[in-house]
Amino acid sequence: MKYLKLILIFVAINSAGIHTIVAQSLVKELEHLDKPYDPLANAQSDIDSLVALAKIQKKNIVIQAGGNWCIWCLRFNNFIHEDVAIGNFLDKHFLYYHLNYSKENKNEAVFSRYAPEGAKLGYPFFIVLDGTGKVIAVRESGSLESGDSYDRKKILSLFNEYKER
Repeated sequence: MKYLKLILIFVAINSAGIHTIVAQSLVKELEHLDKPYDPLANAQSDIDSLVALAKIQKKNIVIQAGGNWCIWCLRFNNFIHEDVAIGNFLDKHFLYYHLNYSKENKNEAVFSRYAPEGAKLGYPFFIVLDGTGKVIAVRESGSLESGDSYDRKKILSLFNEYKER
């Protein structure tokens, strides 16, 4: 019994140490990634401007919902900017917006209007609008993940479904 207690204590101490190392690694990663979400932005006004521009440019709009607190949101932003093929594809076919959700600004009215059930998907998730501002899709991002990053083919496949034709 004494050995069992010692083993359990050893496992608990090692688990705590591993969790601390992982947490420190994530904090460092968060510090170095760009922060595209603006809690001070007037999101509805920004989206209205994008809709007007989308009509002119004949593009759809991708809204990436999330926040600067969300490691997967920041990883996705980083991934699409570092991958030239994805960046070019998005620039050619879409207008892109980062819709902030944070304790400073939950943008409740905007989320209620475009994706009332979106938070159930986890963050980030995507809202795709057509050139009139109509929601044509609300999609999760978990299926696009690959390890601790994302999969290029899956991302291109997803967004290819919603480009203006």
